[in-house]
Amino acid sequence: MTVLVAGGAGFIGSNYVRRRVGGGDAVRVLDKLTYAGRRENLEGLGDAVELIEGDIAERDLARGAVEGCDAVVNFAAESHVDRSIESPGEFIQTDVYGTYVLLEAARDAGIRYLQISTDEVYGDVEQGSATEASPLDPSSPYSASKAGGDLIVGAFARTYGAEALIIRASNNYGPAQHPEKLIPLCILNALAGDPLPVYGDGMQVRNWLFVEDFCAAIDVALERGQPGLVYNAGGPDELPNMEVIRGILELCGRDESLIERVEDRPGHDRRYSLASERLIELGWSAEVGFADGLERTVSWYRDNESWWGPIRSGEYREYYERHYGRSLGAPGEAPG
Repeated sequence: MTVLVAGGAGFIGSNYVRRRVGGGDAVRVLDKLTYAGRRENLEGLGDAVELIEGDIAERDLARGAVEGCDAVVNFAAESHVDRSIESPGEFIQTDVYGTYVLLEAARDAGIRYLQISTDEVYGDVEQGSATEASPLDPSSPYSASKAGGDLIVGAFARTYGAEALIIRASNNYGPAQHPEKLIPLCILNALAGDPLPVYGDGMQVRNWLFVEDFCAAIDVALERGQPGLVYNAGGPDELPNMEVIRGILELCGRDESLIERVEDRPGHDRRYSLASERLIELGWSAEVGFADGLERTVSWYRDNESWWGPIRSGEYREYYERHYGRSLGAPGEAPG
């Protein structure tokens, strides 16, 4: 196959690109190459990947990108909740309008389209687990924009007969995730001896899914899923953030004195949980437990300073200082 992977230079997208290339497919990546989409994420893939720099919301670019492809997998999104609270318009532009533009291009080309979405569209799940039939109740501009994109995909499948479907994942983690997200942020802060910021009481529960398991789920949905349907891909472990942070500190050889409480995020969801029976019936299951996945993730960041060093010293540093009200130290530097 030739697959167009929109947002393929980002965290999950680049891991998925590597999976498709490893399986012998040709991959075309369409990516705006913002702070979270990096050419470095595609290094070593050679001629198997064609990189097109641009925005999925540009109609002519999207139509040209899908030409000659057999399927589209759309990871392209503004994806960080905290940034969505600061700048919601950027999220609406990419996650809603951009989804529409790329989806329309895929429909006109007559090819399969898979929308990558999130458990956050369901909002708080106080008990049990969200199924694909659960109502959407997004809490942040990010999750609302993703819900809007999902609704457009469903409408195109029903109204126009587009061969389009959706997969929603629980919290992904693993190698090459931007350090604005909880796990890489805490890993790099722990390695550097910086305080680890914890929102509120730290007891927000997340359903953790190793990125390689999610990439396998994407392939199952793309190849076996039914157009018009949603497929949930939930992780095997639900843990409060504080327990995740304590695990990171232990793996990094640090103690809990580095934990620093900060004011909770506005509208912060308390718990996410996904039921994945529909996808399991198609043959998928998560294989990596959280303890193993976290150890692998910490090892990757410890061994790949050349990847994260430029991020931690660039725009991210300014964002971190603005958001958390303190500066970052250099690796190995004692907290001040």
